[in-house]
Amino acid sequence: MNRIGFSQRLELRQTQALVMTPQLQQAIKMLQLSNLELADLVDAEIEQNPLLEHGEREADDAAAPEPGAESAAADGAGISTETIADGFAAEAVEQWHATAGAEGDGSADFAGEPLAWRSRNGAIDGDLSGLDQAPARPHTLREHLMEQIGADLPNHADRVIAAYLLDQLDEAGYLRGELGDAAVRLGCPADRVERVLARLQELDPPGIFARDLPECLALQLRDRNRLDPAMQVLLDNLPLLAARNAGALMRLCGVDAEDLAGMIAEIKSLDPRPGLAFDAPLAQAIVPDILMRATPEGGWIVELNSETLPRVLVNNRYYARVSRATRSRADRDYLTERLQAANWLVKSLHQRAATILKVAIEIVQQQDGFFRHGVQSLRPLILRDIADAIGMHESTVSRVTSNKYIATPRGLFELKYFFTSAIPASHGGESHSAEAVRFRIRGLIEGEAAESTLSDERIVELLQGQGIDIARRTVAKYREAMGIPSSVQRRRDRLLALYADERA
Repeated sequence: MNRIGFSQRLELRQTQALVMTPQLQQAIKMLQLSNLELADLVDAEIEQNPLLEHGEREADDAAAPEPGAESAAADGAGISTETIADGFAAEAVEQWHATAGAEGDGSADFAGEPLAWRSRNGAIDGDLSGLDQAPARPHTLREHLMEQIGADLPNHADRVIAAYLLDQLDEAGYLRGELGDAAVRLGCPADRVERVLARLQELDPPGIFARDLPECLALQLRDRNRLDPAMQVLLDNLPLLAARNAGALMRLCGVDAEDLAGMIAEIKSLDPRPGLAFDAPLAQAIVPDILMRATPEGGWIVELNSETLPRVLVNNRYYARVSRATRSRADRDYLTERLQAANWLVKSLHQRAATILKVAIEIVQQQDGFFRHGVQSLRPLILRDIADAIGMHESTVSRVTSNKYIATPRGLFELKYFFTSAIPASHGGESHSAEAVRFRIRGLIEGEAAESTLSDERIVELLQGQGIDIARRTVAKYREAMGIPSSVQRRRDRLLALYADERA
């Protein structure tokens, strides 16, 4: 009989593990935040930390503390500018700002420009002059339709049905609910709902309350008195129109090429989303995180946009006054923890600014040809190239370049734009950027002769003649990604446009 013995013993093992503290997780998260998301995070931290407060942007002469004034220990840095001269002999011009807070405490200034919070016309944000001259709020689609429903439908029951159908509209103006369901929920005959819908489809804008795209276009053509049988057949065969199958459409509609070109031009003049004319989504202006400009000597100046950097003050004097009056150990521990969190936020903001600027400078160095000569000079670039050049991890570079934009002499670009895959060169030369190759493909197609279109095979031959080794399927993939139709479809489009011009 076998016996199993149990015993206890003490062993010492040494292992390595990465412990992600909450502060470290916050610092990593801040790297990938956009400027608006960062402002929200800072506001949330200020709300829960009594030692943090927003910094006021004052005039330059009031930014620095007076001689002899008490200074706090929480200093930060506002990295303002770095100049890249010819040959990329970079020289840092980092500026450290220690400014006085409301009670003379030292603070972290992440703005750099004291007047950055002023509005465009120079007035302080609190200035409400000219408010009476502000334009009135435009009517929404619902308000516009409710006014017409109240005037065109005198029957109260019909207005109730109309209000229910109005609630079923999407933002583009299409009716998404089923009429049968509406009749059941409202307890009325289905034919009455149909009659109300027919009245609603006569309202402004034309095409509203349609149930699909063909009906939307038909309502608009009926409003123009242009909905004849041939046009209705064309609307019933929109997939053939999308495929540019002119031959099949001419047979179905019973028209020649000239008439078909006119009908297509008529359809192109219609609005497939009539509701968006009223409730158009507000375009959010992109505020660049990095600013770039040329120097007279031929180099580049890269700097952080001060308007996107929050200014946070750590009120050390308030901490000292409260801690002296605190008797409870729990309260003292809470104040100490809040002070450490505040200082960590200041340090994280500075580190984020420094990292963004460092990555942006290296991208400008790597893509100097693009900024000087255009897209055709864009180099192949991957995250590892930047990470190796500046001594950071590839994941850090990925986070920094997410949702970050740079304003350059060639326009506003997301930092991710400058990372493109490589297309090998013929005869072993330097590889080409995929974005530059797409630019060349578009240029070849836009410059093709009117009497002949370039096939994908022909584009491959022309690119190989320029030293670019590329496959036909790659050309087709890039062309389709740019929304450029095939050579056959382009030829058909030109014939239809030619007929339309002759008719005009």
